[in-house]
Amino acid sequence: MNEQPAETDSLKAVNRKCWMVLLPFLLLIGGISGLLAARFGADVPVDYADSEDHFKYGSTGGERASGFPYWIWKAMPRVCEDKLPGGKNFPGQELKVVGFLYEGDNDLPIGMSKRRHMGLDRVFLNCAVCHTSTVRDKPDSSPKIITGMPANTVDLMAFEKFLFACAKDSKFSPEYIIPEIQRLSGHNLHIVNRSLIYPLAIYLMRDRLLMLEGRFSSMLQRPDWGPGRVDTFGSAKALFNFSMDKAPASELIGVTDFPSIWLQGPRKDKQMQLHWDGNNTKVEERNRSAAFGTGATPPTLDRQRIKRLEDWLLTREPPTYPYPINQTLAAKGASVYNQYCAGCHGINGRNFEGQEVGKVTPIEQIGTDRHRLDSYTYDLAVNQNLLYAGTDDPDERFSHFRKTFGYANMPLDGLWLRAPYLHNGSVPTLRDLLEPSSRRPKIFYRGYDVYDQVRVGFVSSRENENGRPYFKFDTTVAGNSNSGHEGKRYGTDMRGGEKEALVEYLKTF
Repeated sequence: MNEQPAETDSLKAVNRKCWMVLLPFLLLIGGISGLLAARFGADVPVDYADSEDHFKYGSTGGERASGFPYWIWKAMPRVCEDKLPGGKNFPGQELKVVGFLYEGDNDLPIGMSKRRHMGLDRVFLNCAVCHTSTVRDKPDSSPKIITGMPANTVDLMAFEKFLFACAKDSKFSPEYIIPEIQRLSGHNLHIVNRSLIYPLAIYLMRDRLLMLEGRFSSMLQRPDWGPGRVDTFGSAKALFNFSMDKAPASELIGVTDFPSIWLQGPRKDKQMQLHWDGNNTKVEERNRSAAFGTGATPPTLDRQRIKRLEDWLLTREPPTYPYPINQTLAAKGASVYNQYCAGCHGINGRNFEGQEVGKVTPIEQIGTDRHRLDSYTYDLAVNQNLLYAGTDDPDERFSHFRKTFGYANMPLDGLWLRAPYLHNGSVPTLRDLLEPSSRRPKIFYRGYDVYDQVRVGFVSSRENENGRPYFKFDTTVAGNSNSGHEGKRYGTDMRGGEKEALVEYLKTF
C-alpha cells in the first residue's frame, strides 16, 4: 500500500520525459502543416473595385480546376514561339497575334483573371474574352475598348490550336520552361519550386491539355471559325464526351458569332428566349452554362463574383453611335423600321416591346443557315438539364434548356457594334443585310476593327495590317451561308432610298 505513490510518481516522470521528447516533433509537424496550409490552402482571387474592371479581369472560379499556372502561361509563347507565328512581335503580350486585347502594359489580356490557388497564381479566361472588343475611327486612330460587345477580333480556335500544339511539343517540359520562367521573373526559383512544384505543374498542365485536345479533336478538324466566332455547343458536346465520330453530318458544325450582352434586365423581365436558337429562357441558367467556357463547373463556380457580373449586366447599356447621323433621313427611316422590323426586334434600341420580340421564328420562315440550329440536339438539351443536379439549391438546377426549330428574334440594342450580321456573322454590314443574299458579299475579311460609317459595320476589305493577316470569310463554306432574312417580309425588296433611310435610323440604336 505504501509503494503506490512512488509508482505513480515514477509514471509521471516517464510521461514528462516522453512529452519533452515528443513536443519538439509535434511542434515541428504542426509548423510544417501550418506552412503547407498557408502555401497550398489559399484560394484568393484578384478583385477589382470597379465593376467594369471586374467584368474585364474578375474571376468566375475557373482558375480552380482549369487554371494555368501564371508563370508557365507566360513562358509558353516564348518556349513555343514557332507555334504562334508573329507572337514575338508583341513581347509580353504575344496573344495580340490571335486578336486578344491588352490595356497599356498589362501582362494579362482582357478576358483573363488571376487567382492564388493550391500554392500558385493561376490564370484562366472569363466572360470578357468573348464579349469585349475595340473600335477605331481610322487606321491611325487609337482603339476604343467597349465591354459587352462581341469580341470580333479574338480567334479562339487559333488560340486553342496554339495551346494544344505547344503541349505536344518536346519543349513543353521543365528543361525548357523553368529556365524561361526564371528569365521572365528575373530571379531563380526556390529549390522546392524548381525541383518539385513547377515540374509537377508542367506535367499536369500538359496532360490536361492533351486530354482536352483529344475531346476537341473532331471539332478542330472542321473549317476554321475565324475571329469573333465559336462553336459553343460543339464544345459542350466535347465536354460531355459525345461520340462525334458517330454523329450525323448535320450535327457537326454550329459556328456562330459571339453575341452582345448588354441590357440583360429587360430580357430577364420578359423571359425572352436566349441564345441564337432561343433554347433557354432563364438568364441565370444561361449565364452558368456560359461559365463552363470559362472553366467554372458546379464545384468551382465562384457564385459571389458571378452574381456581381450578372447584376452589372442587367442595366449595362451599349454606347451610342459616335459618328454623324443624318437626322432628316433617320426620321424617314423610323417609319420604314416600324413597318418591317419593330414587331420582331422592338420599338427601338432601348424599348423591347413587340409581339415577336424574344421569340423563335421557324427556320422555314427566316431561311438563314441552319447548321447552328441542327447542331443543337434534343440529346444535348437533356444532358444540359442534368448540370447542377447535385446542388442543394433547387434554383441552381438546370431545367430550361429546350430544343427549338428556328432562331430567336433579338432586340437591337447597340446594333452598330454587332457586325458582322446574322447569327453566323455572314453579312459584313447593315447595308449588305438589306440586299437579297444574291447581292451580299460572297467573300470578305473579318477581325479588323476600323469602322465603316457609311455601310454600318467594320471595314471588311482589308486583308492584313502591319503583317497581321485578317480572316478570309467564305460564305460557300458549310455553316457560313449568308442566305435568309430576305424577301418582302424583311424589306430586302425595298427601294434604295428606303434602305438608306433605314440604315441611318438603325444607327440610333
